[in-house]
Amino acid sequence: MDMVSKRDRHSRGLRGPLASTNPFTRQAAPLPGHLNHSEFFMNAVQESIEHIRTSNPDAIATLDIGVEEVPEESRVWDALLSHGAMPLAAAIDALPNQRARVVLYRRPIERRAADQLDLHELVHHTLVEQVAVLTGRNPLDLDPNFERGW
Repeated sequence: MDMVSKRDRHSRGLRGPLASTNPFTRQAAPLPGHLNHSEFFMNAVQESIEHIRTSNPDAIATLDIGVEEVPEESRVWDALLSHGAMPLAAAIDALPNQRARVVLYRRPIERRAADQLDLHELVHHTLVEQVAVLTGRNPLDLDPNFERGW
């Protein structure tokens, strides 16, 4: 393999001398395109939360929003039996000692998305749907462009 590797294996970005810090680039931090899958996903979730917060701040003020790799087995089997598909998220009602929460499942969402832009849109669409379910609001109230996406 030559020293100037231009391979982009598995869409993970450049590898080798071009991607690393060197005397010519003097970059201390990694390039923005070098986020791993979970970091990219978390950035998409955070941007979606901020988007909802700017347009409708009281909608998510009383919710906890979290991310899990995959659904717990009991939730998966219930969803598979009732819908015939893997759930992308869960909306969990509030309990006396616990706030209502939205849980996004990273791996199923990543698996369904075609590319990073699609992943970003799917994360936002899924989050808006789940917040709408928990708050009883119309998704268009949370995001006026909701129907244009997924």
